[in-house]
Amino acid sequence: MERGAKLVKIHKKQHANVKKRQWGTEENITSLPILHDKPSLLKIALSRVAIVLTVVFWLMYIVSTILRQFLDGSGNYEFTMEAFSYALIVTFLTFSALMYLIARQGAFQRFSKHVRVPRSILDKHFTTNQPTITVLIPSYAEELAVIRKTILSAMLQEYPHIRIVLLMDDNPYPKDAVNLKRVNQTRELIKDLQILLDKPYKHVSHALATFEKFKAKNKIISLSNIKDLANEYEWAANWLNKFADEELIEDHVDKFFTEQVLRELAKDLQLVSHALQLSLKDQAKLSSERIHQLYRRLVWIFGAELKIFERKKYASLSHEANKAMNLNAYIGLMGKTYQCEETVDGTILIPTEQKNPNNIIVPDSDFILTLDADSILLRDYCLRLVYFLQQPDNAHVAVTQTPYSSFRGAYSRIERLSGATTDLQHILHQGMSQYGATFWVGANAVIRKRALEDIAIREWVGGFEVKRFIQDRTVIEDTESSIDLASHGWTLVNYPERLSYSATPPDFGALVVQRRRWANGGLLILPKLWSQLTVRKNRNEIISRTEIMLRINYMASICWASFGLIFLLAFPYDGRLLSPLVLLAALPYFIAMAYDLKYCGYNYSDVIRIYGFNLILLPVNLAGVLKSIEQALTGKKIPFARTPKVKNRTSVPLLYLVVPLFIVAFSLFTLWRNIESANIGNALFAGFNAIVATWAIVAYIGIINLLADLWRGLTSWLYVEHKSKTLIPPPTQTSGVDWKVVLYHGEDKGTVPHTFLREIADESNYPKGGFIR
Repeated sequence: MERGAKLVKIHKKQHANVKKRQWGTEENITSLPILHDKPSLLKIALSRVAIVLTVVFWLMYIVSTILRQFLDGSGNYEFTMEAFSYALIVTFLTFSALMYLIARQGAFQRFSKHVRVPRSILDKHFTTNQPTITVLIPSYAEELAVIRKTILSAMLQEYPHIRIVLLMDDNPYPKDAVNLKRVNQTRELIKDLQILLDKPYKHVSHALATFEKFKAKNKIISLSNIKDLANEYEWAANWLNKFADEELIEDHVDKFFTEQVLRELAKDLQLVSHALQLSLKDQAKLSSERIHQLYRRLVWIFGAELKIFERKKYASLSHEANKAMNLNAYIGLMGKTYQCEETVDGTILIPTEQKNPNNIIVPDSDFILTLDADSILLRDYCLRLVYFLQQPDNAHVAVTQTPYSSFRGAYSRIERLSGATTDLQHILHQGMSQYGATFWVGANAVIRKRALEDIAIREWVGGFEVKRFIQDRTVIEDTESSIDLASHGWTLVNYPERLSYSATPPDFGALVVQRRRWANGGLLILPKLWSQLTVRKNRNEIISRTEIMLRINYMASICWASFGLIFLLAFPYDGRLLSPLVLLAALPYFIAMAYDLKYCGYNYSDVIRIYGFNLILLPVNLAGVLKSIEQALTGKKIPFARTPKVKNRTSVPLLYLVVPLFIVAFSLFTLWRNIESANIGNALFAGFNAIVATWAIVAYIGIINLLADLWRGLTSWLYVEHKSKTLIPPPTQTSGVDWKVVLYHGEDKGTVPHTFLREIADESNYPKGGFIR
């Protein structure tokens, strides 16, 4: 274990660098249970009542307020248009609330029916069925400690024949000393982690081989065999506990990894050891096959193969700066052998069937697990999801996943609240599967390789084939791929357990980058949804209206909610349009969300905090929507902005600070104006918005951070950023013509490196930090 721990300075628990916890956060780090509680019949009934009440109150408002105004003829043309726009906004917002209620109702139905597969059935299944799986972890400028936890959670999966590949997307030849050190340390980390698990793997492999020799010579299993097996499980549990004792604990994610990944696995192994010892006391005899399965389980836990791949080392691969093309580059190589050939543009990969120790072999795989570099899997994620995909009834399922949950015990208020919204989304995604409206959530997913082949698009760029399995037209590549898979007859399903966790932004600056990306792309994919529905109808598939509504809401609700909220905040609507029925139509949504928050371990009052949270995110969401419109008009692809994860905080652009302040100021102005005109309804709405938005600014941005970023935004134009020159020195020439370039390209391209190399040479093309999704 020594060398594997050395690189990241793992030693006895130290708390000198523990983050300072903000007031208003939670100290309870207990994770939510893997299995969802089965909802009671009363809870299911009330969720249905909430759906009915929302529709009824909306209809009552439209009939009693809007239609009555029209029928009375009491308004002029201006009032008519005002009433129409107000009714339209209320309708769209009520529709989104209704979709929330329908999705949670679907989740309750799934939770009530789900039965966990017993461990013995899994072991028996994988005794004879052992499909290969490759875990792909795309990474860019990630901290070592973050990558390390993700990789270890994948390596400790209880799965046979698992191969893990870190797809490092950093510049492989950085000139900057800091980046060079990080890249080299990442490469060393891969070697060290493999060495780390070699000791337990060799130990349990030897134990398995010893048993297999005994089994080959003896048909009868003795009690000593069971005792030996119990000892091996105890040894493995002790190794994991010792490893956990030496982990460095700096934050709640470190605690989660230590407790939920290492110690929970150790507890599971200790439990098996204890059960075996109890069987000895009862003089029970286990079958040789069951003992064999239990030995193999130990080998599977420690038997992962770990590799690293850097696509930017090869000029024949796409270097487009986004996560989708990082994945596509490696997936396109799978199943073949390649020889390296040096050209003036750099190293290229040539497919070959010749055997050569210097060749690069990229094994094929039955399944692919895509895993973000800041996500953590629980121990039987792969085992259970692959088992699910291998069932005959699920032969048409291309992707299954457990929508990620948040790490509990966040140190900042904004991380806690963004985690709350993440846990709510987990419930909604589970419910969408009930209606066939599942979307791939890119943080983690098990995918059939064959399904990706079906949706692959091939093109030739510079003489090299580029395969796009996952479309990178938008920055929400997983959403578009979900539509592509359905068009080809595949389905997607969310597995109804909590088996994966992912980081949420710890500060407002990082959150801005993440949410702006999430808001961008949905509108661009909507036309593809209509095409998909047409294709499925031509195949005589049954498509429910609920599925269509949930999919439309998922992709476009940010757009209409953002514009609708702007109108409600800014436009002085006539008081005759206001009605308590509007609040009553929204009330079931807010009550349901409050109960869902409590179910996920938060407070009922967090529903108000989320409202204020969304208010200050209004300019962020609107910016993402406008970027989608810009891309639709210009055809220019929007760059993939990775969410920064740095130990300090990420600064916030000036626009996203000024607009929240303007919302507060304008709400106060609207409050004063409506009090003067005795428009009580609008005055109450404006006052409430001013209070919750002010609280959100203070709690989630912070006064000191706000002032610092405002100053930075106002004075940044005074400074000029120094951009590093190309990192690849031009070749020395005496005649002015590079003969190698002429012979390779057929023309004189001068001394400028190949396009791919120019991309990786200028690090200003890439935002700093990693990505969270």
